[in-house]
Amino acid sequence: MQPAALLLLCPLAVALSGRFWHITDLHWDPDYEAAVGAGQMCPSGGSRPGPAAGPWGSYLCDAPWRLLASAVHAMRNRLQRPDFVLWTGDDTPHVPDEKLGEEKVLHIIENLTSLIKETFPDTKVYAAMGNHDFHPKNQLPGKEHRIYNRIAELWHPWLNDASVPLFRAGAFYSEKLPSPSTRGRMVVLNTNLYYDRNDETAGEEDPGGQFQWLEETLTNASRADEVVYIIGHVPPGFFEKKRGKPWFRRGFNERYLKIVQKHHRVIAAQFFGHHHTDSFRMFYSDTGSPVNVMFLAPGVTPWKTTLPGVNNGANNPGIRVIEYDPGTLQVLDMVTYYLNLTRANMMATTWEEGFPTWEEEYRLTEAFQVPNGSAHSMQTVLERISKDPHYLQQYYEFNSVRYDLTPCEEACRVDHVCAIREVDFTKYNECVKTSSPASAIISVWLLLFSLLVGLLSPQHAL
Repeated sequence: MQPAALLLLCPLAVALSGRFWHITDLHWDPDYEAAVGAGQMCPSGGSRPGPAAGPWGSYLCDAPWRLLASAVHAMRNRLQRPDFVLWTGDDTPHVPDEKLGEEKVLHIIENLTSLIKETFPDTKVYAAMGNHDFHPKNQLPGKEHRIYNRIAELWHPWLNDASVPLFRAGAFYSEKLPSPSTRGRMVVLNTNLYYDRNDETAGEEDPGGQFQWLEETLTNASRADEVVYIIGHVPPGFFEKKRGKPWFRRGFNERYLKIVQKHHRVIAAQFFGHHHTDSFRMFYSDTGSPVNVMFLAPGVTPWKTTLPGVNNGANNPGIRVIEYDPGTLQVLDMVTYYLNLTRANMMATTWEEGFPTWEEEYRLTEAFQVPNGSAHSMQTVLERISKDPHYLQQYYEFNSVRYDLTPCEEACRVDHVCAIREVDFTKYNECVKTSSPASAIISVWLLLFSLLVGLLSPQHAL
């Protein structure tokens, strides 16, 4: 083929791909500005000492409105007409329940819904609830609730008629993607039902019947020759920044994993949040082949987690564009944009000036030298992170959206690699155990001991 013909095909290839936004964990702190203006700590910062909060936010606090407005302004500037938007939950600040209440939670969700609608008035938005999008937080039931009913009303412009009763009953639903030429379907889950801090569903086998519904939805999608994206808030598996910290109850984690393994051919990819960090999770067949991948997007809030045992758990605000094939839903690439919060606050001379610049942080295929975001490619990324210090450090800096630039040493490597590789509880524990330095030392000593015993055995004494 002549070079001229190749050049003509390149714009066609770009035109045939689609793009959509994924945003998560906005965590608006409505009282940020008033507290900072009075010289006090923001409510979401608690009693933690820290530097003075800036106009665009603080690493100890949840997001001020200006930061959220800045994020959606950057989204509109970078990609004004996405195919759709994924919004995977957690809108309220990290404050005690008694400082919120049901009406304030709904007020926050309503304001953020309006912000996204005004930014993308003609765009389909697939929205999932987070564990903070309820009162009391984490306690989302697997049955109809007035909060579900109110949110279904707020999101009614984004839901089709069949989705509304499903959402009211359990805050999950499924719809065909908006393009008439695609085989794609979106499955929106309420994985807060499986959260280990949700006492409402602790004794239930299938809260809200969501597992059964998911199996039926995936089976029907396969029969209709559809492919699906699964989105939700709380992911299965373990938190890469705290060893041994899962989010799902064990039984729920096992069942979710089995469903993905069984139906992996119809699942193109999964998109979740909750961590505020940038990572991914691999899913494998029984024979160990990579069959699916879950992408965990960074949060917009910079809030430094108070989870005990997490070191330096803040992040720069991040937003993400996913490039995909509308026919197969294969992830072709991902571009993450971010706001360097320290620099934005330093550059701000007043609280009234225009929005700061959100920069491109990285492009998946370029940063990790892979052809796309398929399960096979992400397995290559995992292997590079696991074996190559350069890729490990690069991934680690992306993990906090360039907030934590300290070296990722061996224990850090084990935490991240095992969390990415093993979503299953037992296999994760085995991974940590066999990958840790202490385990390696024991293995070496056992090898030396066996060699010594062999040398001293009668057959060698002759």
